[in-house]
Amino acid sequence: MDLFNYLKSEAEQVEVVEMQNESTTVEFEANKLKTSKVEETRGTAVRVVRHGRLGFAASTDRDAINKLAANVMESASYGDEIPLHFAGPQAAASSRTFDSGIADLPIQRLVEIGGEMIEMLLAVEPEARVNVSLNRGIQTVSVRTQAGAEVSFERSPFSISIDLSRVQNEDILTLFDMLGMTLLNEDPLMPARHLVEKLKWAKRLTTLHSGTMPVLFSPSGSLAWLLPLIEGLNGRNVYKGVSPMTGKISKKIFDEELTVMDDGTLDGKLGSAPYDDEGIPHRCNVLIDHGVLKGFLYDLKTAVQSGVESTGNGMRELFNPPRIAPTNLVIEPGNQPLDEIISNIDEGLLVDDLLGLGQGNILSGSFSNPVALGLKIEKGEIVGRVKDVSVAGNIYDLLENITSVSKETRWIFNTFSAPYILLSDMNVVSKN
Repeated sequence: MDLFNYLKSEAEQVEVVEMQNESTTVEFEANKLKTSKVEETRGTAVRVVRHGRLGFAASTDRDAINKLAANVMESASYGDEIPLHFAGPQAAASSRTFDSGIADLPIQRLVEIGGEMIEMLLAVEPEARVNVSLNRGIQTVSVRTQAGAEVSFERSPFSISIDLSRVQNEDILTLFDMLGMTLLNEDPLMPARHLVEKLKWAKRLTTLHSGTMPVLFSPSGSLAWLLPLIEGLNGRNVYKGVSPMTGKISKKIFDEELTVMDDGTLDGKLGSAPYDDEGIPHRCNVLIDHGVLKGFLYDLKTAVQSGVESTGNGMRELFNPPRIAPTNLVIEPGNQPLDEIISNIDEGLLVDDLLGLGQGNILSGSFSNPVALGLKIEKGEIVGRVKDVSVAGNIYDLLENITSVSKETRWIFNTFSAPYILLSDMNVVSKN
């Protein structure tokens, strides 16, 4: 059976997506090599609009096309009633997302990188237990619709994650870092170098009293308030009316120091590709411009529900329909050097790593997180690590008044770029 032409004859709207992924993974556990594996998956996902209702089905069995067609038609009988139109032909910006150097990276080299990272960390903290996961892949996505879209793109994702724990009596230290790329243009040992720096900071313990004080969020620490911000910018939450930003387009709701954009066109970044997984071109979407709300993130379904266009943020896995997700979320840097920001703090907290991300009512903008790595700032200097500290607040209050934004930025969790951001009056709770 010619699946595409059959579906065209039976439904008003048709989308056929072919996905293929070859993945090589090497894992270390407690300082030792644990496993290496190579996996390959390929499959077909289809969506149709039939009699005005949306259906979805997917399969990895290339010999079960008739069953796949029957499944998607049955799904449409009970699906959402929605006037959805799948992507038509559209030109996309050029974006480099494939590197043969990554695609051809042998397992032996992955093992060497993992071993080098562990050696670096144990040289600084011999009692540490280090876990490392390295994954390199080749991904191919093709999207074809009855509206004329016919796109295909290839990516070579390479990601490294590393977590470290160290227990000394009652002192438990946990640290985490990661790196992701699709071009082999960054130092793969960088996550270990970052953790070495953090370990050096963490060697000296000090105390901090509870109270309201300046809190400086590092790029990784910024996830405390970045996750609620992403939920607020999600077009599905806006459509449902549960985002606090609903109805506030063109209004200034944050400090003018805050500019946020979503850019899926950046070369070499894990969130980049010419198109999203619905065949819509990726682009740079300015979401917040100097504190003024400019837009939200949409996939095709939420866009038609909201009466707007998709922003190219439809992401999917084979067995799930598309969902809204950021591509590469970028918070613009400021003009002040980090050293200068720290030198102006008489007493405060640098939040560098967090535990339990996503705690609190994040849809409302609230967060409450224990701090995995918190550093006390005293008289303009970092003087040591503090234990048993937590931070809490609401982003719609805190981000109205940003004291400083650093020139320095870092990519965190592979797809977020953020500077250091200082908030002057935050509630800090310490058990010390």
